[in-house]
Amino acid sequence: MKQVTQNFRLLGEQVLDIEKKAIDGLYQYLDDNFDAACQTLFNCKGRVIVTGMGKSGHIGGKIAATLASTGTPAFFVHPGEASHGDLGMVAAQDVVIAISNSGETAEVLNIIPVIKRLGVPLISMTGKPDSTLARLADTHVCIAVEQEACPLGLAPTASTTATLVMGDAFAVALLNARGFTADDFALSHPGGSLGKRLLLRLHDVMHTGDRVPLIPADAIISEALLEMSRKGLGMTAVVDDNQRLAGIFTDGDLRRILDNRVDVHKTPIADVMTRSCITANEDMLAAEALKLMQDRKINGLIITNDDGQPCGAMNMHDLLRAGVL
Repeated sequence: MKQVTQNFRLLGEQVLDIEKKAIDGLYQYLDDNFDAACQTLFNCKGRVIVTGMGKSGHIGGKIAATLASTGTPAFFVHPGEASHGDLGMVAAQDVVIAISNSGETAEVLNIIPVIKRLGVPLISMTGKPDSTLARLADTHVCIAVEQEACPLGLAPTASTTATLVMGDAFAVALLNARGFTADDFALSHPGGSLGKRLLLRLHDVMHTGDRVPLIPADAIISEALLEMSRKGLGMTAVVDDNQRLAGIFTDGDLRRILDNRVDVHKTPIADVMTRSCITANEDMLAAEALKLMQDRKINGLIITNDDGQPCGAMNMHDLLRAGVL
């Protein structure tokens, strides 16, 4: 295998230094034009259409995705395809963000007359404030950088990073202005571990009905052990005559009483159960229940209703199966 003599680490550091400088340079462009662009996006009654060619297009796709997932409906339209029918996706209540570092990209400029004819607000993001695209836009946000990280000054590197960061600035500014919450975020991210942490509640994962381990307060320990074996949750709830939770008996309690040589065939469960037990509500987020269990060093939870009656039960294995852990 051929060995090269280049110092890759040094070259990588040089790229990061250039791109950090490009990001630092964006502060000067958080001006009245940025405010105006955000206001236009905030007031949009339709969709935000992002367009750009080449590397700017790839960045535009990510900006559209970030906007869409943070409360601003958006999608990406390829400018080449837009000239061949996809401009039909643009409606009068939409807003267009057009991205071009040079501001002279032919494919983008070709669709501007149609956007103007529709009366759709146009926000441009370019590195050239005096470019054609910048001049044609209703609002221009500058994304100019001093140099590209590419030593040839050809491959879009620092400029695409700056564009991406400015897009994030739009998205987060709008997120805060809309009062977008974690629950709102969860609705657009139902898949994967993130969605499970934000959406799943205990009523989605808990055992209910006959699967909830329950014994009366006048039962003996051996009856509790049989119920625990049948339900397989490592615990059982103990209820009073009104079916309200009186206590809980767990595997840990069993180990402790065996150490003390308690007669499991004669001793009432009320003598050995944990009375002040930790409970949860079925509307609690599964992620919150996980934190509660970890903080209190317990492996299971009894879920009670507003009357203090057990309506569900779950343990760590249930959270693991649900993908919360």
